[in-house]
Amino acid sequence: MNNYQETSSFIQGVDWAFIFIIGVGVFFLVGITIVMLFFMLKYRRSKHPIAYQVKEKLWVELTWIIIPLILVMFMFYFGYVAYKPLLNAPANAMHVKTIGKMWEWSFEYDNGKIAKELVIPINKPVKLDLISLDVIHGFFVPAFRIKEDVVPGKINYTWFTPTEFGEFEIMCSAYCGLKHSFMLSKVVVVTDYAFAKWLAGLPITKVESKGLALIKQNACTGCHSLDGTKGVGPSFKGLYGKSETVITNGNEAHVVVDEIYLRRSILKPDDDVVKGFQSGVMHSYRGTINNSEIKLIIEYFKEIK
Repeated sequence: MNNYQETSSFIQGVDWAFIFIIGVGVFFLVGITIVMLFFMLKYRRSKHPIAYQVKEKLWVELTWIIIPLILVMFMFYFGYVAYKPLLNAPANAMHVKTIGKMWEWSFEYDNGKIAKELVIPINKPVKLDLISLDVIHGFFVPAFRIKEDVVPGKINYTWFTPTEFGEFEIMCSAYCGLKHSFMLSKVVVVTDYAFAKWLAGLPITKVESKGLALIKQNACTGCHSLDGTKGVGPSFKGLYGKSETVITNGNEAHVVVDEIYLRRSILKPDDDVVKGFQSGVMHSYRGTINNSEIKLIIEYFKEIK
């Protein structure tokens, strides 16, 4: 992991804003603590057994109003100066569609190729169009000082210019479910030549089946994995044709996962709950997924053995 100095065009402005705000906070923390201790010692009961009322002083009132106001305005200024450039991506910026879903990032380039890591050329502005396929995520690259919400139904964006070679962590800054902490990727900054060579060699992503697209669109992969990993619900891999022990009306029963079972699980998920998993977690998709879409999903289940 590289150090965080001058890795992007926003480092200096963001860091100065944080340094100023933290510096003011530390100054007042230390200053007020010292004054408090001084008053505790100087005006303790043993020295001043009889209390008396301190008269109001206008200059004291104005001092603790005006000085904090000035400091807050300086904080606003430094924050605004650091934030404003984030709103204006250069017209010549390279566009990369950045897709967040539970629980991974993917990056689609202008030629339609998709990668799991964001590979970009150095000293070239990059604009990321941020899209969520399920819940709210947060695109966060600490080394570049950029963090932006990725909201379903809304196309957001952020941009930056990388100024240092290396690999830098991408995280999700919004708690998005069970495997939130695993939603990691990398920004890889390389030369122009290395980027062009990498992009040319990047394989064309296989078009997803309509059934898989529907599964992802309805956030099913948030609870059911596609690779055999146990999650909130059973994995979809190898599920079709499998014999399962289910809880039906409080009693155990053995069923074979077929078209009838899958359709019932989509429309009435609590009727037959696989043993070892909780009921009441999955909601019914009745009215959300129609019959033709259910058929496409079932066809996909038949494919993933």
